[in-house]
Amino acid sequence: MNYREESLKKHGEWKGKIEVVSRVEVDSREKLSLAYTPGVAEPCFAIHQDITKSFELTRRWNTVPVITDGTAILGLGDIGPEAGMPVMEGKCALFKAYGDVDAIPLCIRSKDVDEIVRTVKLLAGSFGGINLEDISAPRCFEIERRLKEELEIPVFHDDQHGTAIVLTAALQNALRLVGKKAEEVSVVINGAGAAGIAIAKFLLRFGVKDIVMCDKEGLLCEGEQTNNAAHAEIATLTNRRFLKGKLADAMKGADVFIGVSVANCVTKEMVRSMADRAIVFTMANPVPEISREDALEAGAAIVGTGSSEKPNQINNVLVFPGLFRGALDVRAKQINWEMMFAASKAIADCVLEGELSPDYILPYAYDKRAHNAVANAVSEAANKTGVNQI
Repeated sequence: MNYREESLKKHGEWKGKIEVVSRVEVDSREKLSLAYTPGVAEPCFAIHQDITKSFELTRRWNTVPVITDGTAILGLGDIGPEAGMPVMEGKCALFKAYGDVDAIPLCIRSKDVDEIVRTVKLLAGSFGGINLEDISAPRCFEIERRLKEELEIPVFHDDQHGTAIVLTAALQNALRLVGKKAEEVSVVINGAGAAGIAIAKFLLRFGVKDIVMCDKEGLLCEGEQTNNAAHAEIATLTNRRFLKGKLADAMKGADVFIGVSVANCVTKEMVRSMADRAIVFTMANPVPEISREDALEAGAAIVGTGSSEKPNQINNVLVFPGLFRGALDVRAKQINWEMMFAASKAIADCVLEGELSPDYILPYAYDKRAHNAVANAVSEAANKTGVNQI
């Protein structure tokens, strides 16, 4: 199937992937008076007296916006907020299907950090949590940081942390298969944007000690001049061997390659230069850094990609529906590291010992066991760390 052509056709037929459906009937005077005026005045007054009642008397408790400015849309780049709507609607459909979360696409016509933060803050009273999506780096870091500081509900940038969570789950199981330990492997990450930096920070907390990051200019190294504050910060945490050069230089002898970058930037020779039983995760979409077939032919032991057409799809959909379900169920004030690590472990543990193989290191994106496991693990972690409110 030509998915692009068929998808365009289907979008024309669907005319949108989500809709608003009423949870109450208003087909009589009595029902109308209960759902709307005059009866509705009583819950309004109750919320006025105690604003936390908005989580009990309205759908706020289960509603999350999927917010973008259209600057980093799904491998397409800066195509604008309206052009990002099909992706945001798709995300909302996945929220509902796998987490029973009511999600609403909100595409903001601004690239200004202050305007975006102010817009989200003004709307926050309608929601139980905030999902940021497809906002380009480095602005996304500042937007997320400020919203986390200034809002009393969870804020989650899926491109950063969702990617890091599911990738770490994949790595946990891949390392089990090849018989290596996190603290002993060397990891190369190509792509130092939102996803790449979040992955690096997550893996450091997971126990990986040797990480080298690369962008289009070459390897990031502490002490080298950069105009990107995020690059400067991550350079102080990675590349402790102070390697210089390009991607090919970093991949020599590496145990793990992680690509969140661009198509066809990795060659067979680069993969051949890696350590024995190498793990290669190529997540550039729609075309990966190297094809699965070429990576395997070059000697990779395990290959994961971002494609649903290949084994070992490393997909954020395994994360965000269950993560928000778990956070909303306990009315978490935030999504902390403990909750994210719990989500990652829950995903990895869904692949049982007897099922684990080079072609099956993650549950499938549509496996509801995984989404339920993530929700339960996240709720439990929120309770243990005291960020729950119910």
